[in-house]
Amino acid sequence: MQPDERKLSWKRRMTKARSGPAAWIYYLAIRLIFAFMQIFPIDWNLRTARVLARLWPKATTRHRDRAIQHLTDSIGDQYTPAQIAKIADRCLESVAMFAVEAICLPRLLNGYNWNRYIDLENFDEALDTILSGRGVILVTGHYGAFEVPGHLLACLGFATMAVMRPLDNVYLNRFIVQSRRTTGLTLLDKKGATDQALDVLEDGKLLAFVGDQDAGRKGIFVDFFGQAASTYKSIGLLAMSADVPIVVGYARRQGKVAKYTVGIERVVHPHEWKAQDDPLRWITQAYTTAIEDTVRKAPEQYLWIHRRWKSRPKKRTTG
Repeated sequence: MQPDERKLSWKRRMTKARSGPAAWIYYLAIRLIFAFMQIFPIDWNLRTARVLARLWPKATTRHRDRAIQHLTDSIGDQYTPAQIAKIADRCLESVAMFAVEAICLPRLLNGYNWNRYIDLENFDEALDTILSGRGVILVTGHYGAFEVPGHLLACLGFATMAVMRPLDNVYLNRFIVQSRRTTGLTLLDKKGATDQALDVLEDGKLLAFVGDQDAGRKGIFVDFFGQAASTYKSIGLLAMSADVPIVVGYARRQGKVAKYTVGIERVVHPHEWKAQDDPLRWITQAYTTAIEDTVRKAPEQYLWIHRRWKSRPKKRTTG
């Protein structure tokens, strides 16, 4: 094994280990970074994140190249190649800023100061729905500061649970779950969470999902930016089983500081899908289209490096 290969192998062991000494050292390093960042104002950390994002392509071009390809396939007919490249660079900045926000914002936001950081937009219908006492499914995409809506609702006193894929590192995963719980946001492991999620909705609580993740071959394929995108069936199935509405929201950054617009793109009501021939597909397409409409308003804030179209539909055979 060459020296570079040994170095890469060691790095992979550190970052991919679930438990044990390597995982513990990696967790400790991340905690030290978290602690160091808390010394500085969040706007300083966001500025540092943007600087690091500009260095990102110098270390590896893979993610920027993927963002450019996804942007070209999705909205390339609306922007020049130079504009697409600029959006891709801003996308990397957005990813880096999100990392800062995920670390710092939960400790900053509370029920007394939230309006210092957040402006509400088109929120009346969603608020009426949430206050109705029924369970509500909240859906957002990998867009802007997408953890902010859940934190906002939790710190305002709404019982909010978010479905998440557990982190590989068990120590880091435990820390994230516990830290979110202190702010009032409960995280549910998406593996085997269906029964628990249904109980949450039947109890009249809020259940949050990031709804634009690739679901593999077993997902339901719907249109996302003119391309077939595999999407999890669980959101639609839960909405149908519990007979609850789906609120599609977002947290869009206002410039380069810790200031956000939290708004609602669409509320999908049960009576809308009950008249459809294929309600599951209709629901999934409805909230996916709402996420797309959100992204189009500020495409630079979307996670274009995410492999959203990784899975492809099976080709139909003839004969």
